[in-house]
Amino acid sequence: MNVLLTGATGFVGRGVLARLCAEPGLRTRVAVRRMPEELPAGVDCVRIERLSIDQDWGDALKDIDVVIHAAARVHVMEERAADPLAEFRAANVEATRHLARQAVAAGVKRFVYLSSIKVNGEETEPGHPYRADSPAQPRDPYGQSKLEAERALFDIAGETGLEVVVVRPPLVYGPGVKANFASLMGALQRRLPLPFAAIDNRRSLVARDNLADLLLLCSRHPAAAGRVFLVSDDRDLSTAQLCRELSVALAVRPRLLPIPPFMLRLLGLLTGRGRQIQRLLGSLQVDISATRQILGWVPPVSTEQALRETAPWYRERRGQ
Repeated sequence: MNVLLTGATGFVGRGVLARLCAEPGLRTRVAVRRMPEELPAGVDCVRIERLSIDQDWGDALKDIDVVIHAAARVHVMEERAADPLAEFRAANVEATRHLARQAVAAGVKRFVYLSSIKVNGEETEPGHPYRADSPAQPRDPYGQSKLEAERALFDIAGETGLEVVVVRPPLVYGPGVKANFASLMGALQRRLPLPFAAIDNRRSLVARDNLADLLLLCSRHPAAAGRVFLVSDDRDLSTAQLCRELSVALAVRPRLLPIPPFMLRLLGLLTGRGRQIQRLLGSLQVDISATRQILGWVPPVSTEQALRETAPWYRERRGQ
């Protein structure tokens, strides 16, 4: 099977590429904007200009059976674009539609799309996780663009017979992770006092290796075509639990303070950081029972193992 992977130089893409290269019988090609300094042996590389409706994907798609589309304009905490939704639509919707139509013309059989749980929303009630058939309720331009891209792909599938598979992950972590997860590791490593001891929420996470394993399975499993799958480690943690387990992996003792959640919400309102604080306080759970049942998939890496693999990377990066 010949696979084209987009976004191979990103955090998730690097993990997916490693998983593809470890699988016998696969030939992998990557499409990148900047040529990497090195690639695994046997990987073909094609340079593209950008995610746009003007991009010619002909060389990248030649003799390809499956596209795994992980490239995207990603969600950012501090958006600076004058019209964020327009920017997200251009890269995540129109460029994806354009790639899929060129894939059909090139004879590609299956298109695996890396979406986001933000298509479903930002928060769940404890014990009421999102499921694969839960209604879509995106709350920001990024989530909206991912939903529109999914719908565009399924429209193309209906018109052409292209086999479309959508995977919606929650927060992805692992060696190389950035943003809030890396910031949390830094705070724990420095033994800063964190006001999370009284938080009793539940959040689903997915180790990058688990996500990569599922994407590979979705590229070839007969029952995957035409479906949306949710993915996680299948173990939900509170913010306090995550801090404690990360601390074990980092070999430090956490300093967690029992600040009541209502006081943290008030602090968020006063400082203009209400959305960031709510992400720490609220729950976001996903139910992967349909993924397990339909594909027979079990996360190959436990949360504990994935955290143990992430911590050494962080300590090495920090020189500690």
